[in-house]
Amino acid sequence: MAKSTSSRRRRSSLVDAKQAVDLATAQSYSENVFLFVPNLIGYTRVIMAGLSLYYMSYHPKYCTLLYGISCLLDAVDGQAARALGQTSKFGAVLDMVTDRCTTSCLLCYLSAAYPPYAILFQSLIALDFSSHYMHMYSSLVTGSTSHKLVTSDVSRILWLYYNDSRTLFFFCFGNELFFVSLYLIKWTSAPSGIPLLERWTFPEILAVLCFPVFFVKNVINVVQLWKASKILVGVDLAERAAARAAASKKAESSEEKHPNPAS
Repeated sequence: MAKSTSSRRRRSSLVDAKQAVDLATAQSYSENVFLFVPNLIGYTRVIMAGLSLYYMSYHPKYCTLLYGISCLLDAVDGQAARALGQTSKFGAVLDMVTDRCTTSCLLCYLSAAYPPYAILFQSLIALDFSSHYMHMYSSLVTGSTSHKLVTSDVSRILWLYYNDSRTLFFFCFGNELFFVSLYLIKWTSAPSGIPLLERWTFPEILAVLCFPVFFVKNVINVVQLWKASKILVGVDLAERAAARAAASKKAESSEEKHPNPAS
């Protein structure tokens, strides 16, 4: 399994920035990456997330509905990309940036709604951004075609997390549902009426149920940050060793061409 996955981790052919801009400007309608179906879904997610933020401070029903649809579409764009043969680097980054920004905006609201826990929400934002950025960057510098192509010999936890789209969706959706529950707690006071939990509201019950998923998801973020850090340090060490070897070889070659007369 690891071998077959490794075969897909090939470095793509590189173009310089000017050539890339020219190609994007001249692309035809039939092969316009900006208009790929999964990317159109991504734009829809951005719009819905923006509208949910607009309603967040005064209309919880509209906010929750729009936020929920935006999160659910996250599972659709990837399937559309694979089914239509429209996977793209732009789409992958658009998807990740949308996820990070949407969650961070909600956590900013929760920081204001729960002042005693503001530092916790701020830490979650920092962990989310740093772990995903470093993971994606480490994937690029090691030649991976996707940040989701993690082999089990690098990290079994990350392999289990990224290898199955259902597992990935479960943890991402459960994590978002936990934050949405915290948001709705501030707007809901009616008891659930559920036996043994009569005094609890539905958002409170949902938050308790989703807390384990939230906890594991952020443990995974910590693992992702640590593994990405080790990969980047390993790349640094390999490059420094190669530079020393090249310098040593150059010095030996120079000495052979120009021997020291005193010797």
